[in-house]
Amino acid sequence: MNENTIIEKVRQALTPIIENLGFEIVDVEYVKRADGMNLTIYIDISRGVTIDDCETVHNAVNPVIDELNPTQDQPYIFNISSPGLDRPFKTQRDFERNYGKEVEVKLYAPLRGKKIYEGVLLEKAENSIKIATVAGEESIEMNRIALVRPLVKFE
Repeated sequence: MNENTIIEKVRQALTPIIENLGFEIVDVEYVKRADGMNLTIYIDISRGVTIDDCETVHNAVNPVIDELNPTQDQPYIFNISSPGLDRPFKTQRDFERNYGKEVEVKLYAPLRGKKIYEGVLLEKAENSIKIATVAGEESIEMNRIALVRPLVKFE
């Protein structure tokens, strides 16, 4: 069974349970790490995710994931995690939730001499985003963008 099939099977089975607890599934990963295969479900909630939230979700979905047997008895480590402060935006909803907030945009190749742009996210259209930078508004095509994530500043 390939990774995409496992991910989709897990997402379909667990989304209703996790949403019923008040959380959103941000992402599902099934990847090889130093300690073996890891199946990680990233959850979020508007107030931010705590370790207790991860434990609550883990306890709620663990019996279901055991019964689902998504890896067909291949060993894996099961994790529930917060997506983190600086996780890249993956969905339209991620972008919409961050309108009016500062973001960092990394490009595959320079655009007007820059590979990294910082500014306030104004909109995400189908094929581009618009940000307000100190130099003015910048529209960037999605196919040029390696990642967009919240701009985290440590003071």
